[in-house]
Amino acid sequence: MLRDLPYVDALPEDRRARHLVAAAMRAGSRALDRLAVRLAHVEVRARAEPVLEFYAEAGAPEGALYVDGRLVGLVPGVNRL
Repeated sequence: MLRDLPYVDALPEDRRARHLVAAAMRAGSRALDRLAVRLAHVEVRARAEPVLEFYAEAGAPEGALYVDGRLVGLVPGVNRL
C-alpha cells in the first residue's frame, strides 16, 4: 500500500527564515568555539597540600576526620592516629 506524496518546495519566505536561523546558529557555534578555546588556556594555580585534621578528644565528634576544615568522615573505634 504505497502512495506517492506530492513534493512541495519551500516558499521563498520560508527559505529566508531558514537561512537566517542557520546563519545565527553558525555564528553562535563560532562564538562558543572561541570561548572554549579561551577557557581551555586558563592557567590553574597549584593547590597547596590539603590540611588533614583528626579529632578524638572530649567535645569533638569521636574519630572525626577533616580535610581543609570540612568533615569527610568518622572513623569508629579509633581515638588516635
